[in-house]
Amino acid sequence: MELKDIKSVYFVGAGGIGMSAIARYFIKKGLVVAGYDKTPSDLTRQLEKEGMLIHYEESLDEIPHACKQKESCLVIYTPAVPDTHQELRYFRDHGFEIQKRAQVLGTLTKSHKGLCVAGTHGKTTTSTMCAHIMHQSHIDCNAFLGGISKNYGTNYILSDSDYVVIEADEFDRSFHWLRPWMSVITATDPDHLDIYGTKEAYLESFRHYTELIQPGGTLIIHRDLEMKESLQANVKRYDYSLTEGDFHAENIRIANGNITFDFISPVECVRDVQLGQPIPINIENGVAAMAMAQLSGCTAQELKYGMQTYGGVDRRFDFKIKTDRLVFLSDYAHHPKEIWQSAKSIRELYRDKRITAIFQPHLYTRTRDFYKDFADALSQLDEVILTEIYPAREEPIEGVTSKLIYDNLREGVKKEMIQKDRVLDYVKAHDFEVLVVLGAGDLDNQVPQIAKLLNQRIAES
Repeated sequence: MELKDIKSVYFVGAGGIGMSAIARYFIKKGLVVAGYDKTPSDLTRQLEKEGMLIHYEESLDEIPHACKQKESCLVIYTPAVPDTHQELRYFRDHGFEIQKRAQVLGTLTKSHKGLCVAGTHGKTTTSTMCAHIMHQSHIDCNAFLGGISKNYGTNYILSDSDYVVIEADEFDRSFHWLRPWMSVITATDPDHLDIYGTKEAYLESFRHYTELIQPGGTLIIHRDLEMKESLQANVKRYDYSLTEGDFHAENIRIANGNITFDFISPVECVRDVQLGQPIPINIENGVAAMAMAQLSGCTAQELKYGMQTYGGVDRRFDFKIKTDRLVFLSDYAHHPKEIWQSAKSIRELYRDKRITAIFQPHLYTRTRDFYKDFADALSQLDEVILTEIYPAREEPIEGVTSKLIYDNLREGVKKEMIQKDRVLDYVKAHDFEVLVVLGAGDLDNQVPQIAKLLNQRIAES
């Protein structure tokens, strides 16, 4: 089905962060947009306000008439929805055009210049940084992001630009549908082993992804990765890292809550870049984002202004309270390397503070495969509170619980295990200097209540 033939779009699994960006694209195009999701959320409620028809129980009767016309309705589904889902079965049985979100994004990379960011971690921040730099520049861009940009209050940017910034997701090999014009690869630490099985298969998936970069395009790859790329003819290759590579940072200055550095580039070096979201890990993310924006034609001044005005992403090192007495933040980190980087950055910012993390592990398989790595990463902190595992799409695995992580935390780390529904009571009963909620599950839903409790405590003191 050609994009021009589509009159309605139906989403089976509407409320995911990535799916909602595609939904907004079609809403903006004036099409009938509807769908199912398992539970209401702030995101689904916002989509409803913007014009999307959403229901929360499997029901063929809830599918709008316009979405039952197979000649003009595109069905988009998330791999997290089981094949037994009755609405998905209905569309398959009746011969509808059914695509994954990544297939739709792949179509867009064939009609636009796709600037794609792949990697186990760092891809949401890097792609959102790049989109902001591009959008405020003379070039502009479209964007489909994996998080809510604080600059725009959305995970989607629509413009008339030839460029589209896309977060390239390796889960279920989704990024193999893309045809990037340019791509950053931030990291290839093994993940999703329930899908890939082995580290070697995971790395092979990234190697194949690099083959999909269009001739004449560009790969910007972190220089410390274990994978080996495989590029088509005339694809340019650059590497980057924090302090080494074709693109890197020099003269890094961290003082008084500010971070400034020099961007070193084979195109043009840019001095005194100031981070709008001053977090140490964002220096390296910023190097990658600036590299892709610069190679797309952004000027030195546009790079500096974009980085200085970048506001961050919801749930990515997301400060809720920042006072001399108390700091509270939320971070989506859910892979050991992400947690390691998050903990390291928090420690660099607050060297003399007591740091407490409340961590909700995400997926039984990930916990089973990496519990020792999780324990090592969390052991950088002073106190670790563990809740039960968030299962997402998985069934429980015998013997796999948060206690695997708990038992492997280093000696000297204060630790505790509590049920998720006891978190607010725990916060009420304890004092904190720096508190971070970590994980990709639903514990983040309690962050506003935690912030309210802590703000009340500050006001009463």
